[in-house]
Amino acid sequence: MRFTSLVVELIRARPRLVVWIVVLAQAAIWLFLPLILYRSPPGDLATVLAFGREYQVGTDMGPPLSFWLTDIAYRAAGNHIFGVYLLAQICAVATFIAFYQLSRAIVGGQQAVLAVLLSMTAVVFSSPSVEFGPLILARPLWALLLLHSWQLIGQNRRSAWFAWSIDCGLLLLTTHAAIGMILLVAGFALATARGRRTLRAVDPLYALLVVVVLALPYLIWLIRADVLTVPPLPAVADLAARATRWGVVLGGLVVAAAAIVLLAILNSSTFSREADDAPIIYRPHIDPLARQYVFFFALAPGVIGSFIAGLFDLDRSFGGAGVALLMSGLAVVVASGDLIHLRRQRLLRTVWAAAIAAPAAFTIAGSLFLPWISSTETPTSLPASAIGHFFDDSFERRTNQRLRAVAGDPQLASLIAMESRRPHLLLDATPQRTPWLSMQKFNETGGVVVWRASDTSGTPPPEIAQRFPGLAPEVPRAFEWLVNGRQPLLRIGWGIVRPKAP
Repeated sequence: MRFTSLVVELIRARPRLVVWIVVLAQAAIWLFLPLILYRSPPGDLATVLAFGREYQVGTDMGPPLSFWLTDIAYRAAGNHIFGVYLLAQICAVATFIAFYQLSRAIVGGQQAVLAVLLSMTAVVFSSPSVEFGPLILARPLWALLLLHSWQLIGQNRRSAWFAWSIDCGLLLLTTHAAIGMILLVAGFALATARGRRTLRAVDPLYALLVVVVLALPYLIWLIRADVLTVPPLPAVADLAARATRWGVVLGGLVVAAAAIVLLAILNSSTFSREADDAPIIYRPHIDPLARQYVFFFALAPGVIGSFIAGLFDLDRSFGGAGVALLMSGLAVVVASGDLIHLRRQRLLRTVWAAAIAAPAAFTIAGSLFLPWISSTETPTSLPASAIGHFFDDSFERRTNQRLRAVAGDPQLASLIAMESRRPHLLLDATPQRTPWLSMQKFNETGGVVVWRASDTSGTPPPEIAQRFPGLAPEVPRAFEWLVNGRQPLLRIGWGIVRPKAP
């Protein structure tokens, strides 16, 4: 007698419900885990907040949309980082729901669930979903762009042109890789007969007009800032190193997708000794163009993105690993045929759950146990709230004015700019990156200058002393980590630039 688990029956009867349960559960993990474990935001999130509060049309960190949304979410949550974490998880949910809609249009609802489950293992493992920024916001926009592009090319739905233009315009306001993403879609359309037929209509001209209107402010900023330049190509002597870099980035994408490969191998009939009476997930025969569409967008973003990363010596795939690996699960489902047998169901569930839980387990181990076995600093263990409130209160007590600006060590200054009453951030080592505040303006309004202190004297580093002549250092302040372990206390040297009288 064939046994069918409740999970398989749910996939068959209520595929959309299964997707919502899985996606929301994953989002809940990454919403509450950082709230419990992180005393400071991960990565460059504090800097993103500092840039976002200025509402610049463009900065050296990229187009403005993700920075604006970060500040809006932070303010909406009462100046609490919870709003930003929630925004990141909304993007994660939107990504997989849009991806499910695309998969359902190609392989049907039942196999679309499998595509979502497989792609989740690669996307969640490849890059963090908490550090909101351009890479996180680009994921749902890319998923929506793929969905609406298929509706135009594969389903001939003219009503999707407006949504397609909105996707493109928002992508251009989100990431530098947007032009490459749009060119990939346009290239696929030009390479296929149905795609060329879609482009012959007048609708693409109206869509292009909407895209230009949406992206026009940022395009004007690019022209006025004179940053429309292509990075220099590497010298011939550097080609070997750049090729190695390409291989490393591409290999990282392959490793991130290893769980998909493992699940496919475990589900293969080659390694099954039992009779082939496993439950079947069925799909109708798919369009040959859909097969080409899936394989192209499963391979091209990763290969081309890693090549650009190697060519220009970037530390990650151009556009982000989440974009490059989004279609990987659907590609495996399409390649598996119209009938997918689910063998070794318990083992498959265990391996899938382990792949999804692994990043969370690494995060818990890094926050709670790494300080006891290593002296390596955990960036998310910095007591951001205590640091911000101390320097804000110290400046106000000494000057009888609220803190308006902070400079010095970029990491510490960004935390103070986020946690206190949100003073302006000045990157004094690279002041061109923070055009809203100059050194002259900083000396007029006053502010706090901070640095890492290696002793109790609090002597500022030579480069800070040179940029702030006459700065009188205060007694360094010591702060405890989330888990001290083998780490010494965090000592922060600081000094006050007093505001000039009007």
